Amino acid sequence: MSQIVEFKNAMPNPYNPSVKDVPPDEVLELKKDLLIIDVRGKDEYHGELGHIPGSQLMTLGGLPNELNTLPKNKAIVFICRSGARSAQASEFAVSQGYTEVYNMKGGMMLWNQIGLETDK
Repeated sequence: MSQIVEFKNAMPNPYNPSVKDVPPDEVLELKKDLLIIDVRGKDEYHGELGHIPGSQLMTLGGLPNELNTLPKNKAIVFICRSGARSAQASEFAVSQGYTEVYNMKGGMMLWNQIGLETDK
């Protein structure tokens, strides 16, 4: 049975309405109920923008081979630098039968801009 996570401010992604964008502050608030998947490269994940504590690195290029390791009954939020690659990852996950998939709006750039905690 799928656990439903309720984002108050989820909105359709402007480029792909089948994907919902969610704001960073709500990702932080609901973090314990989410799988947070960062689709940037390893250098970016450990680079200047850092990454969200507890997030998992799964590069966009590796996603086709690794996505099936993620449970389909848990909410997944994809993250990248600005929100573009994570929107692609979200779209791919939906095409593979994942139903509770979100894209973090603004990516790690916005996460850092509003001063949320990161690991380097």
